[in-house]
Amino acid sequence: MSEGFGYFVRMKTSKMKAGGVILQQLSRAYGNENKARELLESLRWPNGPVCPHCKNSGDKRISKLEAASKSGVRQGVYFCGACRQQFSVTVGTVLEGTHVPMAKWVMVLFLFCSSKKSLSANQIHRMVGVTYKTAWFMCHRIRFAMTPNHWAEPKLKGTVEVDETFVGGKGDRKTRARRKTPVVALIERNGLARVKVIASVTQKNLGAALSECVSPEAVVNTDEHPGYRHPLKHWQGHQTVNHSRGEYQRRNPDGTRASTNSAESFFSLLKRGVIGAWHHVSREHLPKYANEFAFRWNTRHDTDGTRLQRFIGWIEGKRLTYRHASQPLCVC
Repeated sequence: MSEGFGYFVRMKTSKMKAGGVILQQLSRAYGNENKARELLESLRWPNGPVCPHCKNSGDKRISKLEAASKSGVRQGVYFCGACRQQFSVTVGTVLEGTHVPMAKWVMVLFLFCSSKKSLSANQIHRMVGVTYKTAWFMCHRIRFAMTPNHWAEPKLKGTVEVDETFVGGKGDRKTRARRKTPVVALIERNGLARVKVIASVTQKNLGAALSECVSPEAVVNTDEHPGYRHPLKHWQGHQTVNHSRGEYQRRNPDGTRASTNSAESFFSLLKRGVIGAWHHVSREHLPKYANEFAFRWNTRHDTDGTRLQRFIGWIEGKRLTYRHASQPLCVC
């Protein structure tokens, strides 16, 4: 990794202000296309290039091709001696096939990783100087990359807080409630968060979210919604707080604390994004927006530079075309 980016990684989060001095320095340091590409290469391949086609990391020679207009070879293209294929730093990632300059990608990636309450596509369009359609696609690529692979990650354990809320709703008062979308947050206390968008708040849907994200050995804290009672019979413990009586936290005789405050804090951030940045989120695309906030929650103790460094590791193995980005996702 270049020494220049190491400076951004070491900076305190309170000093990493998007739109401030640090963003200006990032723009000056990596506004050049070659430097921006080299930055992404150093973050994705800290130990040297790895072929995305065959995973060769040097067992057979990987050489960098010289750019030449006659042969059609672009800057930053490598040749793998194992599988005999060419590749660049974007191949095999969510950035594959992009026509947006790498310098602009670096800027947008940093903005997303450092903006606590997110950014709209229109804001990216104005700040970076791309069309709104391009900015919209860039934002959805980034949110898609922020979606975790639940099957490859350990389930939440210890004390897990689970709560649900409703997001969205447009129209008159009679139809607004029917258009709201339920979102379930499952948060390991002082740990990671998972978020699931469900079709309705039923025992079946809540049970499916719990089974996917929470270890059966966990002690689950919820409010008194009846949909949790039957599914949580299969977990180690279930503690509830009674919000209707003004109870939001309770100290138990054994010294443990029953609360869903962490889940409610997550929802407050998510809704600030809806109100302040996006204004309206369609039901079909809400999972990507929710996972964006879960990613920043899970990296909340990192500096903005470290969060960007970690995010580069998430872009690999994911691909989103414009056609698929425009199509609705399945909400279970």
